[in-house]
Amino acid sequence: MNKITLIILFLLLFQIENFSQINQQSEELEIFLIDAFCKPDSNEIFILSYYSSFPVKSKVVLQNKYEFQVSNELVELHKIRIDLSKLKFDNKQVEFVIISTDSAGIEYQSEKFDFDLPFEPEIKDGSNLYTLGLFVISVLLVPNPGLSAQNNKFEWSLTKEIPLISFRKGFNYASSFFSFELSYLNNYENNFIYRIGYKSLWEVKSIEFISAGISGFSDFRKKSGIATEMSIGYFKFLETFTIYTRYRYNYIFSSNYGVHEFYVGFYSGFLTIYL
Repeated sequence: MNKITLIILFLLLFQIENFSQINQQSEELEIFLIDAFCKPDSNEIFILSYYSSFPVKSKVVLQNKYEFQVSNELVELHKIRIDLSKLKFDNKQVEFVIISTDSAGIEYQSEKFDFDLPFEPEIKDGSNLYTLGLFVISVLLVPNPGLSAQNNKFEWSLTKEIPLISFRKGFNYASSFFSFELSYLNNYENNFIYRIGYKSLWEVKSIEFISAGISGFSDFRKKSGIATEMSIGYFKFLETFTIYTRYRYNYIFSSNYGVHEFYVGFYSGFLTIYL
């Protein structure tokens, strides 16, 4: 009788542990949109792709009435092309939710997303090729303007930072990331500085985030050193880019004077690799 009781208790504890793990997993499921727009050469094809934070089956529901199966298998990358020609909508802005099911049969519903029906040219909510173009321009071309100071000498500067590898734990942002950065400091002996850094982000309700980081830098000639920095993200624009300010102090190994930097920029994790 004692053995049977012990077996029953063991099974109960095992079920409780499994239930706890399932609940914990359900709270951590996140959906990360990649594309959600109508194909530019056709007003009738909606292209949707997204990542889930762990493998699930998924479907999408448009305007709370049109349901489409996206993934029949347990996967993390989900893609679908939907023909809208036979569907009727009340507004140009179409809301949709993603419903996912994990291996244990537990169902999750995402937050509401939206896209625009391009019956008339309209730029709205970043759900079209205009935003995709902004992604490419912001990540690859547009530098962040700033001011640098060394030994009471002030000069303008430009910098471009690209997050390379990001670690997901936050709700809207990565919890931390490694980045590559190229800076141009006007009227310095060697103008270009190359930098590899590590940043941590903490989301703040009243603003967007506060970030602290450390980096190593070099001009591959005479100057090299380490730097510490602090950034504040204030607000999002087009639900994609976050405007921030940054202060950084650069300690140069071969100099008695460090370089202070102040920047205004915008953050986007478009090309980063998430882990």
